[in-house]
Parts: sequence; C-alpha cells; structure tokens
Amino acid sequence: MASRDENMKQTNRVLRISQLDALELNKALEQLVWSQFTQCFHGFKPGLLARFEPEVKAFLWLFLWRFTIYSKNATVGQSVLNIQYKNDFSPNLRYQPPSKNQKLWYAVCTIGGKWLEERCYDLFRNRHIASFRKAKQCVNLVVGLLKLGRLINFLIFLQRGKFATLTERLLGIHSVFCRPQNVREVGFEYMNRELLWHGFAEFLIFLLPLVNIQKLKGKLSSWCIPLTGAPSSDSTLTTSGRQCSLCGEWPTMPHTIGCEHVFCYYCVKSSFLFDVSFACPKCGTEVHSLQPLKSGIEMTEVNAL
Repeated sequence: MASRDENMKQTNRVLRISQLDALELNKALEQLVWSQFTQCFHGFKPGLLARFEPEVKAFLWLFLWRFTIYSKNATVGQSVLNIQYKNDFSPNLRYQPPSKNQKLWYAVCTIGGKWLEERCYDLFRNRHIASFRKAKQCVNLVVGLLKLGRLINFLIFLQRGKFATLTERLLGIHSVFCRPQNVREVGFEYMNRELLWHGFAEFLIFLLPLVNIQKLKGKLSSWCIPLTGAPSSDSTLTTSGRQCSLCGEWPTMPHTIGCEHVFCYYCVKSSFLFDVSFACPKCGTEVHSLQPLKSGIEMTEVNAL
C-alpha cells in the first residue's frame, strides 16, 4: 500500500520545468496586459500614467488575482499547464485548495510587495534628507534579504522540486496537477522517419546540381536505342530535319554538330555553353563544329516529307 502511494505521488508530481514555465507565462501575461492598457492612453498627454503607475499596476494585478487564484486556485500559466495550487498544511491526502487566508496573503505578498518596492523606489529616488537616507538603507537591506531568500529557495527547489517561489514556501501552497497524469510512452518512429527523409532530401539537393542531366540523358538514349544504318547522308539529314533532336519541335535556324541529326540553333548553342562536352542525345556524337544545315538540302523538300 505504501509503495502504491509513492507511485501515485511520483506520477502526479509536477515537473520543475512545468512550474518554471507557469511562472514565465504569468510574467508574459502581465507584460501583455500592461502594454494593452498603456495603448489605451496613447493619444493622451505623455506621462499621464507615470505618476500613478505603481497603483495602476497593482489594480490590474489585483483584478487578475481575483479571477485566477481567488476563484480557480491557479494562475493563468498554471491553468494552461493543467496545474493548480494545493494547501500543503492540510492533513488530508486528498486535494485541498488553498484557504481564503492563504489566497489573501498571496495577494499581499505578490501584488503588495511589488507595489511597495516600486513606490519606495520613487519616494527615495530624489530625496537626500538624512532621515530618508536611513530609511532607504533599511529598505535596501530588506530587499537584499528577500532576494537572498529567493535565491536559497530556488536552490532548494532545484533539489526537491517543490515550492518554486519563496511566497509559496511561506504560505504552504505548492503546485499539483488538476487531473491525474498518465504515464505515456513516447514513440520516435515518426521522428526517425522524418529525419531520414530530410537527410535524403538534403543529399539530393546537394547532389543534383553536380549531375549533368543532359549528358546523362544522352547516354541513356544511346544505350536504349542502338544505332542502325550508315553514317550521315543528305537523305538522312532530310529525314531527321523534320524535328529538333533536343526540343522535338520544328527546327528554328537548323544546325548540325557533325552527325545526321538536326538541332535548333538556340537549343544546341545553349546546351553547348552549359556543357562543353555536350554530345548528341540520339547518337552520342560530341560537338566538333556547329554548322548550319547544308544549303543543298532545301527545307521545301523536308516539308514535302
């Protein structure tokens, strides 16, 4: 029975990273709310909110506290991560929400602490009287001790994984899951398949520019379609002159490269500029000289065919 309870505690235990993520989400929400609120006064006199900025912020945070922790026992960041606060002082093993006093003291420590720090900073910033100087030193001492306490609490939190903030430790509230979490097995088959495919795609992107597609196509054509018949003649030129051996259309400004096949001037010229070792895709003959079609062969004869 004891081992079962321990397993339940380990299963429902909130990870440290989840608690820290909830705190970061709360900070991001506060910045978003404040930026949206200040935009409402964008058209007013500059510095209108500067004088009462600590009070306005405290009012906004109090409004958020009322509809998050006070009513739902969780901050906005905790609600997103399926986390809520539990009363650690309760002897019951079942979930016990924080008491009303704990919620009120939470507001005092968080909202009231921020307001007091900002207001004291504004109050002592331009004061140089001896009495204010002593008060400022006392306030700085208290703030330094609080920061030291937060550091010690954070180190303990990293070790034990409970009470992410000093306020939670003092009030006796800690984070638990709203609903029991099931242990899930993560499969990496899909991830491995995606990694293999992306690696293969990147390899092809690197390899394809290095491959001479035109020359490879010519080699395959020469292997698949063996050559028959005698070498080039006027009749052969006339027969093959009906279409370009590269684009397959009627040859524009027909030229030859030393074989019986005819090419468009622009097709063969661009292919030769792209690849110096360009060869005929039909017979594999390399370019010796680029010459126009012989004048003895009239295009009317080709067209008659």
